[in-house]
Amino acid sequence: MKLTVVGCSGSFPSTESACSSYLVEADGFRLLLDMGNGALGELQRHIGLYDLDAIALSHLHADHCIDMCGYFVARYYRHEGGRCAPLPVYGPDGTEERLTTAYADAPSDSSMSEVFAFRRLTPHGGFELGPFRITSELVDHPVESYAFRIEHKDSGQVLTYSGDTGPCASLELAARDAALFLCEASFTDGKEHIPGLHLNGREAGEAAARAGAGRLVLTHVPPWTDPQINLRDAKAAFGGPVEMARPGAVYEL
Repeated sequence: MKLTVVGCSGSFPSTESACSSYLVEADGFRLLLDMGNGALGELQRHIGLYDLDAIALSHLHADHCIDMCGYFVARYYRHEGGRCAPLPVYGPDGTEERLTTAYADAPSDSSMSEVFAFRRLTPHGGFELGPFRITSELVDHPVESYAFRIEHKDSGQVLTYSGDTGPCASLELAARDAALFLCEASFTDGKEHIPGLHLNGREAGEAAARAGAGRLVLTHVPPWTDPQINLRDAKAAFGGPVEMARPGAVYEL
C-alpha cells in the first residue's frame, strides 16, 4: 500500500501546497482521499487525469472537496473517448447537492451523477474498494465529517486518515494499531482552543499514542500556523516517528 501526499495545506492553499488530498494505491487500484483547492492540478503530477478508481470525501468544506467541480468538467466534457463512466464517490449526506451548488452551472441537477456514482458514508460504516477494506468513523467537526480506516485485505496493513476533527474517541478507534496515522494538526497548543473543530500538535500526538499507532504524519496545517511548533508538541506526546506531511511525499506500508 502506497500513500502519496497530493496536498496538505489547511483552510486554503499555501505557496507550497494545495489543500487536502491524498492518493492511496495498492494492487493497481487508486483511491483518492479528498480533493481540496488546487488538488486537481497537483494530482496530475502523480497519475493520469482519468486513472482514479474511487474517491472518498471526508467532509464537504471547500478545502477538502471543491476541486471536484473541476474534475466534473474533466469527466463530463472529455473530448477523447466520450464521457467517462460514473466513478464511485463516497461522501457525507448531501455530497451531490453540495457539488452541484458549488459548480453553479451544471447542465442539469442530475449532471454530477452522470459521471460520479455517489454513495453515502455512515458512522462506523464498512465497505470494500478493490484491495481495501474501509471503515468510516464519524468525528467531531461542525459539519458531518469522517475519519477513514483503510486496511489492505491481504497484508492487513492499516492507514488511518483523520479528516478534520477535534479530540474524540471515534478518531482513536479509527487509528487503533494503524501502521501510519495521517492526522490533522491545525491549531497551536495554547493559542487556539475551539471545542469540536480541530486538533493541535499535542492532541494529535496524544491521540496517536492512545491508539497505538506506529507512525504519525501531521497534516492540514494552515499557512498561518508554525508547523515546527506542532511537530515539537506532537513529538513530546508520541514516542513513535513523527513528521510533517509535505506535497509529493510518498509512504510505503
